Amino acid sequence: MFDVGFSELVVIFVLALIVLGPERLPKVAAQVGQWAGKARRMARMLSSQFQEEMNAVDPRHYMDPPSPAAPPDYSRPGVDDLKPHGEAAQDVPPRQAASAQAEEATQAGPDSHAPPGDARP
Repeated sequence: MFDVGFSELVVIFVLALIVLGPERLPKVAAQVGQWAGKARRMARMLSSQFQEEMNAVDPRHYMDPPSPAAPPDYSRPGVDDLKPHGEAAQDVPPRQAASAQAEEATQAGPDSHAPPGDARP
């Protein structure tokens, strides 16, 4: 994390020896060691508590199980009109009647089917 090498430690030790002196240096070193130990323990406890909480809060635990698929709805109007063999239950108008209706629509002209308000130039 900090990448403190041996040469940096020697410089820190020499500076501490000059500033604190040989009498106070062992006491301060012991106190710094205790603080470092406490910090490590607190970090380890925090990490373990965080890991326990992450394991306890499993998102799969709170998700609803998948519901079974609903059966298809065959009660639609178009399905009821079919006979068992696939033929239509209602009579279909013959082709001649359908073609006559189409011919009448084309003879009426394009303006007869234009929506109201549709102005053509």
